[in-house]
Amino acid sequence: MKAILSMALVLGVCGLAGAADKGDPVGTWKCEYAIGGMKRTSTLAIKKDGDKLAGTMSWPDQKATDLKDVKLKDGTLTFSAVRKLMGNEIPIDYKLTIDGDKFKGKGASEFGGRKQEFDIEGKREKKDK
Repeated sequence: MKAILSMALVLGVCGLAGAADKGDPVGTWKCEYAIGGMKRTSTLAIKKDGDKLAGTMSWPDQKATDLKDVKLKDGTLTFSAVRKLMGNEIPIDYKLTIDGDKFKGKGASEFGGRKQEFDIEGKREKKDK
């Protein structure tokens, strides 16, 4: 009986640890997406600021910009970032589903009266030990 209870406790603790890891967005993420058939990249950095999440997003031609409204609910991370491109500011809303060290999701923006949505994927960079 003790063996069964011990095993149940171990499995329960491991299950909780896995569930916490599944939705943990903290870290630096390398992102890939395509717009207009062109592959693009960005870097997403998420940190914990007290009990809130904060972060930045940067692109090869734009330094880090602060994220707005960063929220995590049930393994889904949502936030907004402003992309500066050719003198224009384009707000982009992101919705990403985190699964361990990877995520998949969508980015959505409206520019010039046209709505555009794109798929985005990312991988968390490994921490140096």
